[in-house]
Amino acid sequence: MTSRERVLAAINHREPDRAPIDLGSSGTTGIMVTTYAKLRQELGINATPPKVIEVLQMLGEVEIPVLEQLGCDVLPLFLPSGFFDMTYGDWRPWTTFEGIDVLVPGPFNPVEDDQGDLLLSPGGDPAKRARGRMPKNGYYFDIIPYQEPIDWDHLNPDDFAEQFQPFTEETLEHLRETAEELYRSTEFAILGNFGQGGLGDLPMVLAAEMEAPKGIRNFDDWMAAHITHPDYIKDVFARQTEQAIQNMELYRQAVGDRIVAIFVSGTDFGTQRGEFISPSMYREIYQPFHRQMNDWVHTNTNWKTFYHCCGSIYHLIPSFIEAGVDILNPVQCSAANMEPDRLKSEFGDDLVFWGGGVDTQRTLPFGTPEEVKREVADRIRIFAPGGGYVFNPIHNVQAKTPVENLLAMFAAAREHGRYPVG
Repeated sequence: MTSRERVLAAINHREPDRAPIDLGSSGTTGIMVTTYAKLRQELGINATPPKVIEVLQMLGEVEIPVLEQLGCDVLPLFLPSGFFDMTYGDWRPWTTFEGIDVLVPGPFNPVEDDQGDLLLSPGGDPAKRARGRMPKNGYYFDIIPYQEPIDWDHLNPDDFAEQFQPFTEETLEHLRETAEELYRSTEFAILGNFGQGGLGDLPMVLAAEMEAPKGIRNFDDWMAAHITHPDYIKDVFARQTEQAIQNMELYRQAVGDRIVAIFVSGTDFGTQRGEFISPSMYREIYQPFHRQMNDWVHTNTNWKTFYHCCGSIYHLIPSFIEAGVDILNPVQCSAANMEPDRLKSEFGDDLVFWGGGVDTQRTLPFGTPEEVKREVADRIRIFAPGGGYVFNPIHNVQAKTPVENLLAMFAAAREHGRYPVG
């Protein structure tokens, strides 16, 4: 099977020749750039420094030669700009706090403050208010919150209108050309990264791409408003959903069915111990809008819908399925009630599990290669039978993860992912 055929079989709940493998197809299935640089070096692929293709989490662009060596099957189709209004291109050299040389987008222009922290402004314009901070000797940027004084009696959902805009022709041309090139020149499956369906997603609320966003932008106030001002939240979501569906149509016109799935939402609803929103609140405030977006995708395309949601979300999964979610990521098995066999037996007929392959909080960064291999083998044994599974570690591979553990992970995924599994 080709990679594309393999992924299509898996996400349609059929058993391919082996479980597909993903690294780097999205902003939640990737690898931190300094760890990626070390992995490339180990694989003998280090002619030029790696690119940072997402500056908030400092993710590295996983190149095709690396994917081929590791046995991966999926490529990303990213939008041309992202967090902090950062347009990707015009690459230039930069050195991380670890002393590793990388390539960053041209607008990436952090300013060092008195403590040695790096401050990043929207579009990299130092004349604008800083919205991102990387602590000295750190690895990632945190979004610096900004909220104007709130008049709770006169909340206006139009405060979010500036964020919800139609795709520009430049964006559509980028999607069109990139999708065509990836589809024509490779046999990889392509994941469309969209994300505009991320209702209440923390980066959406904080709006790091804007110098001075209006409305509720403090996350504690935002969550409290779910109880005190639910109609306001629903009005914001209605506007966001309307524009998201319009942009999905533009996206479809640009890429057609060259993608196999579309990353709709990255909103997290779980903590390590449980959900931080009740199933009834999800059904009232979120589910109608998720269903609208998913229904549009299923009516107008052959794509599957990909939803990222961290944490313990067991009690929300039935409502996700009712809303038409096809693919669940990252499948955080380390959280409460998220036991792999329980998830597969109860929801495996309805959901594709994309992730869950190894714990990135404990086993992958701190275990031995043998412990990594055992956990990978066990997860594949549980998730892979009957299809409906794409192997990926739980969320992004983090900084300082040992390269020998990464190599053990991919070797085990290739070895134990062969069908029949077990």
